[in-house]
Amino acid sequence: MEAYGSDLRFFIQFLHSRHVSSASKVQREHIRAFFQHCHAGRISSRSNARRLAALRAFFGFLLGLGLVAADPAADIDAPKTGHSLPKVLTIHEVERLLALPEKMTPVSLRNYAMLHLLYATGLRVSELVGLTVQGCNLSSGHVRIIGKGNKERMVPFNDQAGTILRDYLARSRPVLLKKRSAPQLFVTNRGRGMTRTRFWQIIRSMAREAGIERRVSPHTLRHSFATHLLAGGADLRSVQMMLGHADISTTQIYTHVDVDRLKSIHQRFHPRG
Repeated sequence: MEAYGSDLRFFIQFLHSRHVSSASKVQREHIRAFFQHCHAGRISSRSNARRLAALRAFFGFLLGLGLVAADPAADIDAPKTGHSLPKVLTIHEVERLLALPEKMTPVSLRNYAMLHLLYATGLRVSELVGLTVQGCNLSSGHVRIIGKGNKERMVPFNDQAGTILRDYLARSRPVLLKKRSAPQLFVTNRGRGMTRTRFWQIIRSMAREAGIERRVSPHTLRHSFATHLLAGGADLRSVQMMLGHADISTTQIYTHVDVDRLKSIHQRFHPRG
């Protein structure tokens, strides 16, 4: 609501600059001129979409009170906000993040096991922390996930992730549990299931230790998983199934990320880039 109020004040200032002193005198042309002014000021499409929503609510309110004869914002098209491209790590950054130290405590072994499994499968953070011991099949190398909409999917993981998971189950999890029991695969040193918030803190700390300056979240590894698979030649439908996307158009955004990377390379190395 505070943002809407700010948007309306900005609009009123614009009207005053055009010598329009009453809401009843506002025409569609004034609304169009306002958004042209916003565009010239490099206001984002997302902010302009919010401003249009504020104007529609404002004039709808006035129309209900009989203070205006029509809503001048009614037929104005909302700016297309598009999709923000997900942030991904380079393969080199992933290698640094997943590089195992020579000595590991039960806690650090658990942390690296979580990172390796996350990048190997592209799970959502809620799926990762909710994964049960029974849902992880080490012999076949896959996890069984109940994702959004209660839909089940099987996601494979690589031998490297399998090796560190076996190590975690043998040497770390029993120490963390301290003879207690928990259905979750990944547990805290209090013998409880790992939480989303705690894992967010862990992954950010590990990224800093690996010398990665930008902010890294569990979703960053999920995005990196999908982008690197597609860049390596995986087909879109398979990646969709592994990510658990209901609509393939959601998965297609990762192809845009790769095209964006190719454009960057072209600009850097082409003689007329």
